[in-house]
Amino acid sequence: MAVKISDPIRVDGVLDEDIWQEAGWVSDFYQTFPSDTSLAVAQTRVKVGYDDKFLYIAAVMLNPGPRDKYVSTSLRRDYRGNQNDGISFVFDTFNDKTNGYVFGVNPYGVQREAMIGNGGLISTDLNLAWDNKWYSAAKINEDHWVVEMVIPFSTLRYKEGGTSWNVNFYRIDSEYSEKSTWTPIPRNFNVTNMAFSRKLYFPEPLPKVGSNLSFIPYMAMGTSRNFMEGFGEPVKPSFGGDAKVGIGPALNLDLTVNPDFSQVEVDEQVTNLDRFEIFFPERRQFFLENADLFADFGTDRIRPFFSRRIGVDRDEHTGQNVQNRILYGARLSGKLTDDWRIGAMNMQTANDPNLGISGKNFSVAALQRKIFNRSNIGMMVINRESMDMEKGGMAMDNGKFHRLAGMDYNLYSADNRWNGKFFYHRTFEVGSPSDAGTAHAQLAFDDIHLSAGLAYSYVGENYNPLMGYTPRTGYQRFSPQLGYRFFPNSRWVNRHGPGFISETLWNDRLGVTDELHTFLYMIQLHSFAELTVNFNNQYTYLFFPFDPTRSGGEPLAEGTAYRNNYLSFNFRTDPRGVFSVLGTGQVGDYFNGSMTRFTGTAQCRLGYLANISMNFSYSRIRLAEPQQNADLFLIGPRVDLTFTKSLFWTTFMQYNNQIDNININTRFQWRYAPVSDLFVVYTDNYFPSSFAPKQRAFVMKLNYWLNI
Repeated sequence: MAVKISDPIRVDGVLDEDIWQEAGWVSDFYQTFPSDTSLAVAQTRVKVGYDDKFLYIAAVMLNPGPRDKYVSTSLRRDYRGNQNDGISFVFDTFNDKTNGYVFGVNPYGVQREAMIGNGGLISTDLNLAWDNKWYSAAKINEDHWVVEMVIPFSTLRYKEGGTSWNVNFYRIDSEYSEKSTWTPIPRNFNVTNMAFSRKLYFPEPLPKVGSNLSFIPYMAMGTSRNFMEGFGEPVKPSFGGDAKVGIGPALNLDLTVNPDFSQVEVDEQVTNLDRFEIFFPERRQFFLENADLFADFGTDRIRPFFSRRIGVDRDEHTGQNVQNRILYGARLSGKLTDDWRIGAMNMQTANDPNLGISGKNFSVAALQRKIFNRSNIGMMVINRESMDMEKGGMAMDNGKFHRLAGMDYNLYSADNRWNGKFFYHRTFEVGSPSDAGTAHAQLAFDDIHLSAGLAYSYVGENYNPLMGYTPRTGYQRFSPQLGYRFFPNSRWVNRHGPGFISETLWNDRLGVTDELHTFLYMIQLHSFAELTVNFNNQYTYLFFPFDPTRSGGEPLAEGTAYRNNYLSFNFRTDPRGVFSVLGTGQVGDYFNGSMTRFTGTAQCRLGYLANISMNFSYSRIRLAEPQQNADLFLIGPRVDLTFTKSLFWTTFMQYNNQIDNININTRFQWRYAPVSDLFVVYTDNYFPSSFAPKQRAFVMKLNYWLNI
């Protein structure tokens, strides 16, 4: 039961206010790792209060004995991972057990906040890139540590006049390799899983939020030079900003004018040996609130909408993807009622005659309704219009449009054992080509020991989601999987077990074009260390010429096929240690030859002040003549310094011989006020052999978050 209060609370980590001296604390946290059959070794107490403007939370994290050291990988906001000590609070403000918020604090007072989609089914459903304005303090004592938090109701979206939320609280304690939750959660599920929660009752209906308006203006100054093309941009200022407008307590309108994303950390390079496009996640803040409403239609490799398509276009002179300036945009997202959610977005990019790029107008609308206990059905409509550069202004080229319409059904059972996805999407273009749809059906079961799944996909030959991410078209796919987990009574091993994953792709014209059948065995220790070994049998039919090294060698011929066997593995050591390693490897057949490959990251952590890591990838490819052998290296040292909770400096270098490039990126960030930053970013690209420069850019950006 939340307590209604009238006296102010000072957020200092000292629980000396009257509310914290009274009864009403909840305790008895249960382990969810390493076991789920007992109370937690390190217990926790939590109490919640509120008034007309704020939600107040206090938590006391007890230790069985004296302790003054805790694990924090850095002082940077939005820490994540099992290696971090911390307490987190999950709020399901609409009681749908599907969407919610997470707010967390570690013993050193570092904050994290996130939005949860899809019921928190997997770790990627936790969107830590979402930021908002709230306040907290932490204090370490001899045998416990304390957190005190204040969250403005204007930060949250909830049902006005409601009297209860679904909530859960979870703690990660590095000393005992322990995860514990207030609501018991079976150990085969994530601690953020929203199927498991308890009620937080409010003695009086929740207040109506008053003014809920935030402005985030920015000013920036930058310069760049392209040495390969022989042109550069002089130092010039730019201005723009975002606004967040609360429409009632449940809807949010995001507006942006001339947005600038120069401070967003660049994607780390990878050695690309795939025949198709590689996926990189969205990092830009404007696109992140209620992102699941737009991004979770379809599946991983059949996405009808991918926001990173906005603001990126093709330079018609070089054929390279380049940034295309966004002029303005608007997003409306949130709840209409307890059962209905809505998302609508419109974005406009600029014409760039110098690069041969016509501006685009992107429109997306999504409507979702909750059905049964936790499931939902959703509809999406997408439209992309191209501007007419000859006419200028906002004139549209009527012959260049791309549209998509589709419907998804997402199944989540009340006990979370069953989940599934079923959808049909279709694209529309000039000429209305046939076979322009895609359909998908999958069903999965996950119990404490047994997991199983079955999926089928159909992607039409002319399905063309230009605003989405679908690397290939014209195929059908069938994929079963099965796994079993043992939980031994062992001092070291937490769980282990075998698994089988298979997929087969085919089409009517060529028959079977791809197969991958994997037998695996997984071992996870109490220390969070993990090893999985896979034996793989793969069949690949090439329907276009392909260079297996992707480095300009002689391609394999179209119409040839290859059956390969190889062994692969992935592992991670104890992430709590000062030194840790995460990696994957492969050895065995590769098309008409062989490949030995290792990709990994070694990290050294100097308390919470510095993380020094080395990303490394080596692929030794040996092919039959006339194809060329290759030794592909990608090396990327990285230094991440967190001087304080508001002062950060990150520098990394990437050497990639596959694309003959050295990239250096350094970023300084000063968080001088809550969610308000000064960024200084420098990026350079060189030829490795001569260190001759390719491209260079320097940016300074200042933004400020103003609540009204």
